[in-house]
Order: sequence, then structure tokens, then C-alpha cells
Amino acid sequence: MTTHDAVTRLLDARRLQGLLTNQNGRVIASYSFLDSEGSTSLTHLADIGGEEARRLTRGAQSIGPTALSDDGTIVFASKRKGEDGKDAESSSLWALPDTGEARKLADHEGGFSRIEIKGETLIVEFPVHTWAADESDHQEFSTERSEAKVSGILHTGFPVRRWDHDLGPGRQTLAVAKLDQSGADFPEVTDELSVPAGLDFRYLSLPSGRLVDWAVDDEARFVLVELEKPIPGQLEASEIWRVDLEGEPELHRLTKPAADHGFGIEAISPDGTKALVSRQQFWTPRTNLAVELMVLDLETAELEPVWPDADFWFSPIWVDDSTIVATADDHGRGSVFIGGLDDAEPRRLVGGVDQKYAFSGLALRGDTVVATASAIDVAPLPVSIDLETGVISELANPATVLDEEGTLTEVEVRAEDGTPIRAWLVLPEGQGPHPLVVFAHGGPWGSWNAWTYRWNPCPFAAAGYAVLLPDPAISTGYGQAMIDRGQQQLGGTPFTDIMTLTEAAGQRADIDDERIALAGGSYGGYMANWIAGHTGSRFRCIVTHASLWNTTSMGRTTDNSSWDQAMREQAAEYSPHLFAGEIEVPMLVIHGDKDYRVPIGQGQELWLDLLTQAKTPLDADGDTQHRFLYYPDEGHWILGRGNAEVWYRTVLAFLDAHVLGIEANRVRTLG
Repeated sequence: MTTHDAVTRLLDARRLQGLLTNQNGRVIASYSFLDSEGSTSLTHLADIGGEEARRLTRGAQSIGPTALSDDGTIVFASKRKGEDGKDAESSSLWALPDTGEARKLADHEGGFSRIEIKGETLIVEFPVHTWAADESDHQEFSTERSEAKVSGILHTGFPVRRWDHDLGPGRQTLAVAKLDQSGADFPEVTDELSVPAGLDFRYLSLPSGRLVDWAVDDEARFVLVELEKPIPGQLEASEIWRVDLEGEPELHRLTKPAADHGFGIEAISPDGTKALVSRQQFWTPRTNLAVELMVLDLETAELEPVWPDADFWFSPIWVDDSTIVATADDHGRGSVFIGGLDDAEPRRLVGGVDQKYAFSGLALRGDTVVATASAIDVAPLPVSIDLETGVISELANPATVLDEEGTLTEVEVRAEDGTPIRAWLVLPEGQGPHPLVVFAHGGPWGSWNAWTYRWNPCPFAAAGYAVLLPDPAISTGYGQAMIDRGQQQLGGTPFTDIMTLTEAAGQRADIDDERIALAGGSYGGYMANWIAGHTGSRFRCIVTHASLWNTTSMGRTTDNSSWDQAMREQAAEYSPHLFAGEIEVPMLVIHGDKDYRVPIGQGQELWLDLLTQAKTPLDADGDTQHRFLYYPDEGHWILGRGNAEVWYRTVLAFLDAHVLGIEANRVRTLG
């Protein structure tokens, strides 16, 4: 397969996005695919409970937030065309019964962010005007702002933007409405927005703070909300409240905000008496990030650890009132664990080193759970896992099944401090020795243990490159000790671990130790920049995407308030920009202007320093060998179909030029 074919096949593939189930065992998958022009990705729904996936929704607009009721009705948000033939600016809410046509439920200026159904109660999250007390107010005040052509946003807290979008001008809130599940009062499906709405939303009165997350109990009696607010020493301190949905609304604070830790909502027990929460110890110059699963009593607010002897970061759901099933990263793979509340540690139901899958998105389905499974060389697919035996069964898959490219193996070695460390190695066809590109993962808390469309090794293997995917210090799935090894020295142990694994791979007979490159994004981009200033000409070239360059200016401009404090002391030693003058090899810098997690200023500072301080020589024409691939309309991730293809082709051309010595032209669509 040619490199172009491999990139096209990857980017044109239908992608599994997530799964929904209900108590009756219906399983709905959301999946994405390209539109008829092949330029825009659409998300739609399919029923995957039978032998083949059956598409449920159609149209030229994507399906947004979705919920599944017990009777099989699907409620989803989606835009439709207005009377003028243009797409609506905001999504409407629709109900699709198990059989029959979709019916419109409601419109809301600003659309819908999230939907949940419990019995006949519908709970939604959506943005509302700060002054609004109900939907009538919201529509009136939003129209007033629009007609006045006001774009300004007045903020009272942090952050003011997130990832790739601005926050505001209104606030995120929750609203509830009663569903007539018979649907008799709802009009038939139409593309016109003039159809009358059928729901009456009641806004919930929430405590002050920015709404981060929420969960509703099975009987729709109350909702747990996680809110963030500033306190001394912490701009985004979190607290969890219980908000009653029945009778006179009451508010009960269950956890208090703290400067050194916070709690995240995981799941409410079936009987509604307790909830699983994750206690996160914040990363500071004195403490390392740590995550502990706990159970919160919703009456007394008492907290107890769950599975205290287990050394994993869990994502759990309830099986019943005393049993939990959870996923976790696990030594470059993933596992599903099951156990009781009182167990010291759970039983591994499936996963571990005897297989290569990672699992996510657990949902209970009778005596099984459904989940998304994937691996480095296996695209995400829906599976069912028996809770007693751990037997995995594949479900009907609406996504494209992609054939493997290359051969997957492992590299295992001891780090400088004696810690066992490992990496996946993807080998291309042929005897070799093969040129090698090393991928540093992002996070920094993460693991190369699952499929990715953004840093996929298959196009590189098709181009003849071996790909090394190391899990150094700070990688997840190896216990807290692996986090602790590198948390206070981002350019220390993680760097030496990657270099140790690279040297081990280079000693293999099928790897050409003289033709090696390195690439990474986000924290992996930080590592790429750090390695560029500390390894001379060991690598032929380096690719750095959405990367951290000056950790001090990064901390003061990112949407992540924790970074500035966490890196304040490390910056004097571990900021890559301090070593710009030591860079000897060509670098490809990639950055999106809409990246608010690692702002574009990081790429701009790096580019200026490369052109004014780096040792990299000019080429024969007197031009720099560095390159800057800039995306005015992309964020932290390159999501556009055309832009993603340019990303792969530009990176591969840069590698070909500097690793293989092949003359590579710029991608023509770049202009």
C-alpha cells in the first residue's frame, strides 16, 4: 500500500464515537463519516443490537448530544434548515421512538450541551443568558444581544476560554422537563424551525460557580453537580452539591473546595444513597498528581476509599449497589476490573498483558457491559463483556474495520534507575534495517495503549518507517510510582526513559540506528523540544506539534490554571526555550491558532528562537531547514479532513527529506 493510500484510508474511515444502552438492552452507537463532498465529518446514530448495524438518523447535519430512554426512545440534538433554506445557528431537540419518525421537542438559542433521560424526566445542560430566569427571558435577551451586534463578553472568573472555544457570554445551567413518552402531542418531523416546541423547561437554581459535570440518580429525584470557583491558592477549586429535583428545591454541599485537591463525579449508585467520586491530588511543586477512587455517602457526606490496595486510576460504573466495574490503563494496554465496595482490590475481568486491547465508555447491559475496545493497531470497535466470565463478544460495528499495517511488537528494558520500562514498536514490511521515528505521547499523563487517528503509526509504516511508541515516566497504567518518577522533572526521567528505549530499539538488527527521527504533540511536543536541545545530532530531525516551549509564558496564557503553579519551580531548569542555542537538527513546528490549551504564542516563540538562536545550518540555497506548518482555524488537534491529510503528508515529507535524504516537495494544496 502506498503512503497516500494509507493516509486516505485512515482519514476516510468511518469512526466509532460512543455507545448508549438502556435497561432493556438496546445498544445505540454514534459514529462519524465524511459527507458527500468528502470534506466535512458528520455524526449519526446506528442500532447495533442485531447482526448488522442499522442506521437510525440521516440528514446533512450531525447528531449532537444524545440520550436513550428505557422504552427505546432516542432524544438527540441536531440542527435543521430554517425557512430561508439556511442551516440553523442552534440545534433543536428531537425524539426518535423505537419505531416511527423523529418528532421535534424544543428549540433553544445556543443549542444543547448534554442530555439525560430518567424515566419521564428529561434533564439538559445548555447555555443561558446571565439575566434569564426562564426560556422566555433567554430568548428575549439573546435576541437583544444579537440585534445590537454585541460580541463582547464580561467575565468574572477563570478560565475565559477552553481548548478551542470562548466561554460565555452566558452561563451553563441545567433544566428539567417532563416527557410525554407516547409522543402524541409532538408534531411530525420537519426541517422547519417554525414548528412549535413541546417541552416546558424549568431552570435549576444552582450554587455559584462554573458548571463542570453532573449526574442524575435513576429515579430523577436529585442531581449531583460539580462546580468550580476561585479560592485562595486555587483558581479552579471544585465542590460537589446535591440539588433536589422534587418538591421544594434544596441544596446540599457534599465536598468543600480545597487548594490541594478536588473531587470529580463518577456515578450514582442504583439506590441513590451514594456516589463514586475520584479524589484528585493536584500537581504542585511539592505534590504529584494522584487519583483515588472513593465512595461518597450522599446523606452524611462521608468519604471512604474504594479498592485501596489497587494501584490504578479507574473509570467506574455501578453493577448494583455493592458492586463496581471499571476500566483502567494497564501496562501499555487496558483492563476491565470488577469488585465489591468492601474489597481491598478488584478482580481483573479482562485485559492485562495477555491481550492488547484498551477499553473505554463502559455501560451496563444486563449481565454484561458494553464498551469501546481498541489497540495500537485495531481501530475502535464495540464489544460486550460478560461480567462473570470476562468473555468478549464483538457487536455489530458501524465503523470501518481497518487492516493492520506493519507488525506490532514490544521493546522492554531497564531504565537508568532500574525501573522496567517498555514501548510498542510497529515494524514495516521487509527485512530492514528500517528507519525509525519515535513518537512521544502527550498528557503528560497518558499511555500509548489505544488507537489514534491523529498520531497513527500505519501511514508511517506504509512509508517504510518503524515507529517506536514509548511509555516513559509519568505514563499511566504502571502505578503511582511511575507518575512520581517524573512529575517534578518533566525534562528529567521521562527524557532519559525515552532515550533508553530509543537506544534499545536502535540495537535491533531490523532498525537502522543511524536514521532516527522524533516527533510529539502537546506534552510530547514539549519532549520533542527538550530533546532537540539536549541530543545534538542524535536524531536526523524533530517534529513538534502544539508544543510547550517557554513553560513560564505557557503557564500565564493557557486555559489550564494549574500549570503556572505546578511548573513555577521547574521552569528554571526544565523549560526547553533555555536551550534553543543547542538545537542542531531541522525542526518542523506545527501549531493551530485556536489552540487555547497550548496557545499559539508557544509556537511563535519557538519559531523565532529557531531562526535566531539554533545551530541548524542553512541549506544550499541559503534558506533555513526549519519549517512552520500553521493552521489559522485549528485548535490543539487538527480535525479538518483536508488539514489532517496535509498534516500527515507534510510530516512524512519532512522525515523523508531529513531521514532518508529524499527530495520532498511541499504539499500542493498548501499553496
